Amino acid sequence: MVTALQEAQIRQLRSQGMGYRNIANQLNLSRDTVRNYCKTNNLNGYREAVQANIQRMMEDDNVCSYCGAELKQPKTGRKKHFCNEVCRRKWWNQNRDKINASPDAIYLFTCKRCGKQFTAYGNPNRQYCSHECYISDRFWAGEEPTKDTVIDVQNTVPTVVMIT
Repeated sequence: MVTALQEAQIRQLRSQGMGYRNIANQLNLSRDTVRNYCKTNNLNGYREAVQANIQRMMEDDNVCSYCGAELKQPKTGRKKHFCNEVCRRKWWNQNRDKINASPDAIYLFTCKRCGKQFTAYGNPNRQYCSHECYISDRFWAGEEPTKDTVIDVQNTVPTVVMIT
């Protein structure tokens, strides 16, 4: 059985022209496991053929833009570009320069809780600079936590932990 990490490594090494045996030795897999994975995912053949096949699949939007996993395109509607939400977020985080950000959609605010100035993109109604300020204002509005108090914002219901 090949893990998701090994799949990504096989795709990367195969696109660089590495053979089945070399990939198998590097990943501690059997040659047949690597070969079978490559055959089922259109990564078989010689270096030029593999690179041409990967390039063709990228052009046809049949692979994930981040990890290169094969995509099953829907018959109707928009084409998929990513295999899952994790790949989509990772790709956009690495390619922030490709976002068509409108300068009109960047807003300057002052946090309702701490008074800190912050900017937000696309939301003209933000009131807080962070989730922590939101939780503090929503649940601890009349009280100020002391320096010995830590607010746990990970829980849905805030809890106070006393530091001793």
